Parts: sequence; C-alpha cells; structure tokens
Amino acid sequence: MSGSKHVIGSDLAKVDAHIITPEEYEEIPEMTDADFERGVWKIGDRPVSPGEGMAAFRQALRRGRPAGSGTKVSTTVRFDAEVIDSFRATGKGWQTRMNDVLRDWLKAHSPA
Repeated sequence: MSGSKHVIGSDLAKVDAHIITPEEYEEIPEMTDADFERGVWKIGDRPVSPGEGMAAFRQALRRGRPAGSGTKVSTTVRFDAEVIDSFRATGKGWQTRMNDVLRDWLKAHSPA
C-alpha cells in the first residue's frame, strides 16, 4: 500500500455545504420513552447504572476549566522570547516542565 491519503469516494465539501431543510427533519422519527428505556449507559466500554451514567454526563457538561491542585499560584512573569519559544517547542506540558526546572534550580541555590 502506498503512503497516499485514503479516498473515501465522497464530496465532503458538498456534504458540509448542505443545509438541512425542515422537510428533512420531518423524516427523522421522534424518540419515545421506550427508545430511551432500551438504551444502555456506558462509560467507555463498561456498562454502568443509569444513575452513574447520568452523574458522568452531568460532570462532562460542567463548564469552565477543571479545578486546579490548589498548590499553585497564578502570576504574571516576563521571560525572554527565546526562553518561552524553547520551552513551547518541547510540546504540551511545557509550562509544567518550566516549573520543574525552576524548582530544581531552587534546590541548588538558596533564594535571596
């Protein structure tokens, strides 16, 4: 097999450009309570109780950033662009790595 991209035989741009009309919505059957009763709650591949599934669903819908560890302090610090660029070039988690480097420096040097 060659390294070329797979062709799925569809014009995705045409699909993306399609606007669903009200008539098309009428073709979709309305879900009933019986449809929902037949459903199975799963987290990943693991079946769970409806209560556990609903709790996980509510948690997933929570807005905002996840709660922090509570051990870090938000601040504004200015660094040379080359320092920031170098850490960013290491990929995701660069800020944590930068924090680790500064913590290691503190172990070897007493704060003034």
